[in-house]
Amino acid sequence: MDINQLNFKHLFYFWRVAKNGSLTHTAEQIHTSQSALSTQIRQLESRLGTPLFDRQGRHLELTAIGQQIFVYAEGIFGLGEQMLGWLEGRDEGTIHIRVGSVSTMSRNFQVNWLNPLFHDPAVVLSVDSGSLQVLVERLLRHQLDVVLANEPLPSDPARPVSSRFLGSQVISLVGRADRWAGTTLRVPHDLNGVEMAVPSARHSVRPQFDALCFSVGVQPRLRAEIDDMTMLRLVARDSGWITMLPQVVVQDELQSGELVHIGQSSQLTEHFYAITVQHSHPAGPLNQLLLNAAAGNIFT
Repeated sequence: MDINQLNFKHLFYFWRVAKNGSLTHTAEQIHTSQSALSTQIRQLESRLGTPLFDRQGRHLELTAIGQQIFVYAEGIFGLGEQMLGWLEGRDEGTIHIRVGSVSTMSRNFQVNWLNPLFHDPAVVLSVDSGSLQVLVERLLRHQLDVVLANEPLPSDPARPVSSRFLGSQVISLVGRADRWAGTTLRVPHDLNGVEMAVPSARHSVRPQFDALCFSVGVQPRLRAEIDDMTMLRLVARDSGWITMLPQVVVQDELQSGELVHIGQSSQLTEHFYAITVQHSHPAGPLNQLLLNAAAGNIFT
């Protein structure tokens, strides 16, 4: 097929319907009738010589060929949306970088990783937090340039993302120096009945910790389960409990001597990832961070 024979308006309508999973919602968004939208998609299917959707009543499911066509369409029109977002947000001489970070991520980790951008006078930075699902949806709508997360995401035709490994850190037990200085505990063997504050079940490391304790028959006395790492840091500082968290969260308190390191296990590790849209072209300074992710140590 000659490229000139391909109607990109039809391809655009297919892409929007495939992203939304609904003819009705797409028709409302682009201000056309559902029947007109359906007709133009059928014309695209006729031109390509293959069905792109399995139609079961009002439910649309991409065929295997449709999934591959969607990947190509996402590359074409996704880059167009990214370009428009850049044009709308730019000021002359500035580079806008939009970062999403899951709410369970350490603020210290974010600051450490983003630090080179703070010293670039051309960069205007925005950082939003939220759930991984919501942030990735915004990423796919090109409202964010990167999402920082503590778990990778598999890619599929409906969610064409890439997860880049940034680093990892063993999870530590810390406590106030005035109570725990000089104490070393084996993890998890010495934790039975010990008062602890830990990340909530939404945090990627919590299932690791629960499984480790269960494997040796240990049951700590949980005093707090907390999503937000900033809150967990304050609990570590202000309570007398042992707190389990990534050491980067309390790096300042450990350096000042307010908190002390009590123990850790190599079986409890948090990983950090940068999630981007496949085939996207991040702004220069952000792209450099991603390229250098494996070369440096963000925890030093």
